[in-house]
Amino acid sequence: MLAVFTIPKPFEGHIGIIQRNALESWIRLRPECQVLVCGNEAGAAETAAELGVEHVAGVERNEFGTPLLDSTFAAVEARARRPLLCYVNADILLLSDFVDAAGRAAGRKPKFLMIGQRWDLDVNEPIDFGRSDWEAALRGRTARAGTLHPPSGSDYFVYPRGAIGRLPSFAVGRPGWDNWMIYRARRLGWPVVDATASALVIHQNHAYGHVTQARDAAWEGPEADRHRELIGSEERIFTIADATHRLTPEGLRVALGPRRIRRRIRTFMILSPLLRRVRAALRGARSPARLPRERSESD
Repeated sequence: MLAVFTIPKPFEGHIGIIQRNALESWIRLRPECQVLVCGNEAGAAETAAELGVEHVAGVERNEFGTPLLDSTFAAVEARARRPLLCYVNADILLLSDFVDAAGRAAGRKPKFLMIGQRWDLDVNEPIDFGRSDWEAALRGRTARAGTLHPPSGSDYFVYPRGAIGRLPSFAVGRPGWDNWMIYRARRLGWPVVDATASALVIHQNHAYGHVTQARDAAWEGPEADRHRELIGSEERIFTIADATHRLTPEGLRVALGPRRIRRRIRTFMILSPLLRRVRAALRGARSPARLPRERSESD
């Protein structure tokens, strides 16, 4: 049912440990998923071969050496053998409830986007997947020591194969592109499903020294500036709060509540073609997108 793909960083040091943990969790999903490791970072091909998953080489990069998402998504579309695709960041642990959540989110509409909040957890060691209770232990550890990340963006996207179209030339792991993905799905009229309540998704914490020419401790820099240009307007920075539905243990529910309703009214003004033209005429030239200061995407 599901093809899971990612663009890892080099498999070195702590990053290598947590990326391998993530891959090990994905290959244990049931029903069995097609897993694709994309790009030519150090150790990617070797780790994919060792774990028996597919390696997708030849991903295009920008001048800073960062893999590009348009190239990656197109390559995966050509290789995928499952009806649903899932992009997920390479440090994310997926558990047994994830595939079921994806199937339930896909149940009503031919096109949709499933997103959700992650739980941040310090993981410094290889997870012992040989233990029969590894998932239960990880769930307990997350309940005790994990922190639910704000709904500023998503570390995964589930969508039907062939539906997403060509992306702009976003660089993986740089800010704003996940917010744009939510905007695009809403712009196309798709249901956007927040699966936070139905799938425990765990982000293994790490540092951000890999961001080329960063201007702060996280990930500001020239690549973030380019993302602002590609996004084009601050109004296109959508978050998980812009989901149209919530996936609960009881089923799919329309996302309601005072904050969501207020946001829905505001986004209607942004998404309506007629109102967009009127607003553009009144405002004149667009201002660059202001990306979230809170990290929203985990690479």
